[in-house]
Amino acid sequence: MQYVKRRLSDKILFSLKNSPVVFLNEPRQSGKSTLARMLIRNDYPAEYLSFDDESQMAAARLSPEDFLNSLRGPEVIDEVQMVPSLFRALKLAVDEARFRDKKRSNGRFLLTGSANIMALPELSDSLVGRMVVKTLYPFAACEIFKGKGDFPERLFSLDFADIEDSPSVNDVIRSATFPEISGKPKRECDEWFDSYRMTILQREARIIGEVEKIDLLPKLLRILAARAGDLINDENIARDMRLKLTASKKYRGVLKAMFLTHDVLPWYRNIGKRLVKSSKGYLVDTLLLCHLLDWDLVNMPERRPEIYGHVVENFVASELLKLLSFSGIRAELRYFRTDSGEEVDFVLERPDGSLAGIEVKTSDRVNSDDFKGLETLRDITKDDFICGIVLYAGNNVGSFGEGLLAVPLSALWQ
Repeated sequence: MQYVKRRLSDKILFSLKNSPVVFLNEPRQSGKSTLARMLIRNDYPAEYLSFDDESQMAAARLSPEDFLNSLRGPEVIDEVQMVPSLFRALKLAVDEARFRDKKRSNGRFLLTGSANIMALPELSDSLVGRMVVKTLYPFAACEIFKGKGDFPERLFSLDFADIEDSPSVNDVIRSATFPEISGKPKRECDEWFDSYRMTILQREARIIGEVEKIDLLPKLLRILAARAGDLINDENIARDMRLKLTASKKYRGVLKAMFLTHDVLPWYRNIGKRLVKSSKGYLVDTLLLCHLLDWDLVNMPERRPEIYGHVVENFVASELLKLLSFSGIRAELRYFRTDSGEEVDFVLERPDGSLAGIEVKTSDRVNSDDFKGLETLRDITKDDFICGIVLYAGNNVGSFGEGLLAVPLSALWQ
């Protein structure tokens, strides 16, 4: 497959100019090593080493300080989570470099890893104030289909005037996945995912946390896949897993730290209407979700529309996650639900409190009833409400009142 330029590249280069350490983490096999090598080739002249090389890993573990002192210039260190003791030595090295010449200390290290460092406080705490963290996800649809990747910006400006015909949502789901299997036939994807799950759940889980019953992780992942888009109920999950609640939460945290799953937090403020405050759970990759549950996208919209709705909602959640990782605006991904059942699938909220709502429909037609949740959100948030859209399977943009639009799903990747 021809190299696909990753939209996160510019963000990484900007951070390297302004911070001594940038940590690039990812769901394993999302392309971080390839991206790091392309940055070295074109924009960031640095040496590359990986702790997949056992001799390098052994040297770093034996004496982290001596290992770092042996490195001459800007350095890319791949799979850095394999040597946790290196982080304390990195702190000392960065502080020494800053003492000598603070400006020239920036861009000293680009670290990469296949685990969420923020879930490993014993590592991340060492470099607080010295490190910027970026996350590379599997391909975003706009990366594959050459879109602008500016959906969040267009949403807040309500600018959807130039939406064109595009590939089907199913074709996009098959492409917006891990680089190794992007656009591949289902049989090849299934074989790859079988190997991927076995490798990551055995190898990465042991690094991230002490998991006593590591063989339960595949079962938990399937349970979470079956409940994608639902409110997370840890008590029910623990019962189905036959685990204590604390153990079940810990195991779920391990899957999140490996970027296999992610939570969408609820949106709420101190207002009169009672709002649901549990998180919703999704899988980071929608093709993985289909693999885990043995769902075939072919004919699913017609044969299993109730299931297909969950698939598309998960796809939108993962695309929003990816888009926000390299967006030109800062916004938090949330959802909205009242205890009486009024809801909006997703809410993007900016630091100034302004927000936009997104409802997801798989039908090719939209009516006024589809905007009821958005109208409730607008009534509650008043002037902070910028707009609300219903993403749907049709081809045309349509107005349903001030600040309310029906928008084709393809706006996500155009």
